[in-house]
This record gives sequence, C-alpha cells and structure tokens, in this order.
Amino acid sequence: MNPGNMNKMLQKMQQDMLEAQQALETETTTVTRNGITVVITGHQRVQSVTVDKNIIDTSDEEWLTDLQDLLVVAVNEAIEQSQAMAAQRMEAITGGLGSIPGLGG
Repeated sequence: MNPGNMNKMLQKMQQDMLEAQQALETETTTVTRNGITVVITGHQRVQSVTVDKNIIDTSDEEWLTDLQDLLVVAVNEAIEQSQAMAAQRMEAITGGLGSIPGLGG
C-alpha cells in the first residue's frame, strides 16, 4: 500500500469516527427491568428514568431501598448497553486497522 492511499484511508477513518461519535450523542438504548425503564445515549448520558407505579408498595417498609436497588441495576445495565453500542460503532470503523502494515494484525 502506498503512503498516499494509507493517508487517505486514515483520513476517511478519522472522519467516520467523528461522525460515529456525533451520532452516539443522540442515539439511545432503552433498558426495562423490573418495572424501571432507563433511556441512555451512546455517550452514557441518562435521558430518562421511568418507574412503573405498580412496583411501589408503600406498605412495605423496605420499598424505598428496594426501589433504589432496582434503579441502580437498571441504570448500570443501560450504561453497559450504551458502552457496547459505542464499541460496536468504533469496531466497525477501526476493524480494518489490522490489515494496514505497521498498525496491527
């Protein structure tokens, strides 16, 4: 591969990565667990948390602790899915690096 082609390929990859990063800003993933729905962007910014009122039992003295625990689980899962979405985007762009001499593989 000549240096001119490699340079063009790297510039295209850089542009694709910039576009993917911008897209991840607005792309979302939604996780629903145990009556809690979390919507999060590809930049790991929580956009909303919705709690189904049917999961709240105020007659149970532990309901607030239970709700908080459920929120933690749902938010953490949403973050994991968001990170996976971002990693997939970047892998789609950088996956060819191994075929470039001197850059891997």
